[in-house]
Amino acid sequence: MNSVAFPLVLVFVFCGIGILLAAAHPERRIPTIVAWCGSLAALAAVWASGAALFGATFHHGLWTIPSVGRLSVSIDHLSAFFILLAALVVLPSSLFSATYLKRYSGHYNLSAFAVWYLLLFASIVWILIASDILSFLLAWESMSLLTYFLVSFEHQREGTSAAGYLMLAMGEAGFMAVEIVLIVLAMKSGSLEFSSLRAAVGGLGPIAHWAIFLATFFGFGVKAGLIPVNSWLPRAHPAAPANVSAILSGVILNLGLYGIVRLNFDIVPVTTLGPGVLILSVGTASALVGILYATTETDLKTVLAHSSIENMGIIAVGLGAGVIFTAYGRPLLAGMAFTAAFLHTINHSIYKALLFLGAGAIDDRAGTRDLDKLGGLARAMPWTAGAFLVGSLAIAGIPPFNGFVSEWLTLQTLLRSAELPSALLRIVFALCGAGLALTAALAVTCFVKAFAMAFLGISRSEAAAKAVETRAPAVSAMVCLAVLCFLLGVLPTYVICGIDHGLRPFIPLGTVNTLVPPFFASSPTHAQLPRAFVSDFHNLGAQVGQSILPGRGLVLLHRGGTANPVVFAMSPSYGFVALLLFLLATWFGVRWLARRRSVVRGEVWAGGIPRLLSEMTYTATGFSNPVRVVFQAIFRPNVVEDTRQTVAVHFRTAIHRRRDETYLVDRLFFHPMGNAMTWFARLFARMHHGRLSAYVAYSLLFLVVLLVLFRLS
Repeated sequence: MNSVAFPLVLVFVFCGIGILLAAAHPERRIPTIVAWCGSLAALAAVWASGAALFGATFHHGLWTIPSVGRLSVSIDHLSAFFILLAALVVLPSSLFSATYLKRYSGHYNLSAFAVWYLLLFASIVWILIASDILSFLLAWESMSLLTYFLVSFEHQREGTSAAGYLMLAMGEAGFMAVEIVLIVLAMKSGSLEFSSLRAAVGGLGPIAHWAIFLATFFGFGVKAGLIPVNSWLPRAHPAAPANVSAILSGVILNLGLYGIVRLNFDIVPVTTLGPGVLILSVGTASALVGILYATTETDLKTVLAHSSIENMGIIAVGLGAGVIFTAYGRPLLAGMAFTAAFLHTINHSIYKALLFLGAGAIDDRAGTRDLDKLGGLARAMPWTAGAFLVGSLAIAGIPPFNGFVSEWLTLQTLLRSAELPSALLRIVFALCGAGLALTAALAVTCFVKAFAMAFLGISRSEAAAKAVETRAPAVSAMVCLAVLCFLLGVLPTYVICGIDHGLRPFIPLGTVNTLVPPFFASSPTHAQLPRAFVSDFHNLGAQVGQSILPGRGLVLLHRGGTANPVVFAMSPSYGFVALLLFLLATWFGVRWLARRRSVVRGEVWAGGIPRLLSEMTYTATGFSNPVRVVFQAIFRPNVVEDTRQTVAVHFRTAIHRRRDETYLVDRLFFHPMGNAMTWFARLFARMHHGRLSAYVAYSLLFLVVLLVLFRLS
């Protein structure tokens, strides 16, 4: 076995061992089995994907089925990239399971959970290494069923089973479109292998290309959570256990992206303008709608689920911009857009897994996820609070954490639309850029609310007041992800170089030279930079750190032409050092100014009331109410209850108002479709009236239509 095959086999071996141990051991040992076997399988996947991403690819034929074809597995750079992301999420999620799963002991079947969990990871890896249609379809269906089982695990809770059914139904409907495309391509190529499909698409016309793109983009878009096929996502994520939610958001959504990229960028490449504009528009709409609903929700996991829609939209914006730049013959700009998309895919997987695990720790210890009933958890759960704060800053795009870099690069890439010749396209890019800017601002509002209402202030419920810190394995899982968020944020040049190396031909040649110039003199390509260009940046300190760090440098910029050598530039690494020095100077300054002052603690005064009551504090609902009012045209709430309690008629003591909001996608797409189908069903129902002469007339009319169609053809 080579350096890729051996660790890849270990992935399935560890999953199999875990399944056998879970079936043979008592329930109290299941959390430990899941933690150990899941972590070992994830480490083996990191080993295999790293060897494939930075080394040789791997291909192995399995067996040939008569009259069907040859089945095989392979790892190229694209599949290795997504396997690495899956492993980086499954590893801390498995570690988190060591303590989190104990809450289900005696209530649900933990042995079944362990089997489904480990099989799910095996099926995810199988999807990413499948290189023929049959293996891919079988692995995908296995993943869908196992995801349904895990989402529906807490089946005794109200709404959990319905959420699982909705996710399964929408996923299967979308994948049916993909199956049809793959079967048609297999019939055209005469083979099941993906390599044969690539060779068979050369003779397809523009209509066929559009049909394939629409079917696969929206078919896989269901799993990726893109509008308008994302209604399942905000319902399924809150229903699942927290460790499963982390995998749903950090891995399963990525499988939808993998399908879109594999089909539409590899097997049947889209190189025309129309698909790029569609991807760009859908991505912008997904990002904006996702963050609007996230900002106004009060259930923490529902907030994170809607935020996943937002982040998938940001990734789609990068992919769409890359397609448009490719269509206009701008390969370096396309490479920047694709790099931003893949970089944000990495970042989203890491910080969203962290936030879902944090939400699970809160739910486990405080007994609720309702932000209106939390508060004050920072004192009781300091490690969870610190990790969740890092995740909140990262997802809000605040430096020095990882979300800032990829969102900044995406916005900078959209601004490069000024180089396109079409005025209409520049307007489209401007509108999408404005939408992403609004999304970024709302993301800050959303996660200020999420962290503040959960961890700051005073407890707004008795359960939150009694919360204690979660155990060491769960804390260590969150801390590891928080450290990754920091490292990805301050060292993005290394990540971008890795993406450039591993994801060719998706990233055009020369992109890394444009984005990460070799400012370190130790870099082999340092001499290729113009001397004056290097001198100017060395005077600014661009070479600082080369004595202790390898690589090209720590500066991220877009190199332009002679007249404008620097289009944009930024260094998160040096920025972090400057920020740290500023904070230290501020701390010492405050300490020096306050050296003769003493802090006096006293009672909180609130209008004469001796003690501040939890009912008097700000809630998540009140915090997000301005957003709800400003964007009321989108939410369109229906007031289903509006009652007032009064004393002696004139003195109002309480107002009870309950609103019923229909999700925007359901209101604009699925409800009209359902009404149309109901209208057609009633129309055809009227045709069943029992008159024989009418039935004969229907048959004759059908035959006439067939004859006309045959004549026209």
